[in-house]
Amino acid sequence: MTKYLHSMLRITDAEATVRFFELLGVSEVRRHDFPQGRFTLIFLAAPGQEGLAEVELTYNWPPEDGSAGDVYGGGRNFGHLAYEVDDIYATCQRLADAGVTINRPPRDGWMAFVKAPDGISIELLQKGERLSPQEPWASMENVGTW
Repeated sequence: MTKYLHSMLRITDAEATVRFFELLGVSEVRRHDFPQGRFTLIFLAAPGQEGLAEVELTYNWPPEDGSAGDVYGGGRNFGHLAYEVDDIYATCQRLADAGVTINRPPRDGWMAFVKAPDGISIELLQKGERLSPQEPWASMENVGTW
């Protein structure tokens, strides 16, 4: 039998990335520092998903050379992580209020895309039925890539 455990993402700013995921309602469940290897592993999960479907953040000390978003060359070949949310409009507003760019606004009341601090694409999907279109989201254009 095979059991899904986690997806691993290499990051350059551990605290900024954890704060970003907290805005989505995903929390840190454990952290392990490995001084001999000069890296930290941080595991995140949505409530009730601990040990079932986690994201592992790998932070190397110090981060490898390069600028945030392209240090590891992940780009679009990685794809994205997806999270179901109770209210896509409220989630996008909370993210926008915290300075996160909504790359693909939830014009349809169903789907949006944002990016984590290292350029990792995050898909947000409305739980259950799609919501009725609402402003300002219905009129917003896409920004950048997603």
